Amino acid sequence: MTSLIAIDLDGTLLNSKNEISLENIQAIKEAQNAGIEIVIATGRAHFDVQAIFKDTDIKTWIIAANGATIYDPEGNLYHHQPIDPTTAYKVLHSLEQDGFYYEVFSSSCIYTPNNGRKLLQIEIDRIQSANPDVSIHHLEEALSKQFSQTGFTFIDSYKNIEEADTPVYNILAFSFFEEKLKVGWSKYGQIEGLTIVSSANHNFELEHQNASKGIALELLSEKLGIALEHTAAIGDSMNDLSMLSRAGVGIAMGNAKNSIKEVADLVTVTNDENGVAHFIQSVLSNV
Repeated sequence: MTSLIAIDLDGTLLNSKNEISLENIQAIKEAQNAGIEIVIATGRAHFDVQAIFKDTDIKTWIIAANGATIYDPEGNLYHHQPIDPTTAYKVLHSLEQDGFYYEVFSSSCIYTPNNGRKLLQIEIDRIQSANPDVSIHHLEEALSKQFSQTGFTFIDSYKNIEEADTPVYNILAFSFFEEKLKVGWSKYGQIEGLTIVSSANHNFELEHQNASKGIALELLSEKLGIALEHTAAIGDSMNDLSMLSRAGVGIAMGNAKNSIKEVADLVTVTNDENGVAHFIQSVLSNV
């Protein structure tokens, strides 16, 4: 019997309009009323998750920053695993030299360089200049989604983060250039003490090697006294693999990448078809 359901946000609970449907909201409330623990597990920052849910009357445990932090339903920090500061600053210095747009998830804000958005607009302009007939609508949508997060703080350079002496939980690098991402993935994926994942087509993300959604799910299951075999996890991207593989039941969204569907136990319908609600209702029908 499923006693805990961990749910990813982007591409999973959120539809293509970056919204939580009424059907998904109602299903979550029904699950909670039935005594099922609902957990949001995302690459986003916890305060961004709180902003998304502020008008829903829903409170849950939040696994944020790809598992680097866990917050209780009242917003209190239960667990965190920051990146070693020296390693974090070396990575950020290198990302600046390589011309990457980046975001740094800390305890109270998302740091990003002042010139970061200009860098991405330049990339879009170059893509369009190279091929005037190419549609950039999907690129602009990705940009809008990236910038829709809550809690940005703009900085001159990573040194401002170093001076603030704040924990670094997650470093996200973003580019529309496939070759640039490929080179970045190879370069930054070899750093000792870090893991690299991706949550969307145009990014890669770095965390402490002991931070992942799967590890956080294990920690939270132990805290709540729920055996992993009685948990379920729903997701669509590479950063969801660790929790889908650890949960008692791993569910891939209908819009998930094929590599995610291949390791999942079940595949539900897409995020625009209320795939989360679809799965929750199947669980409730067996309670």
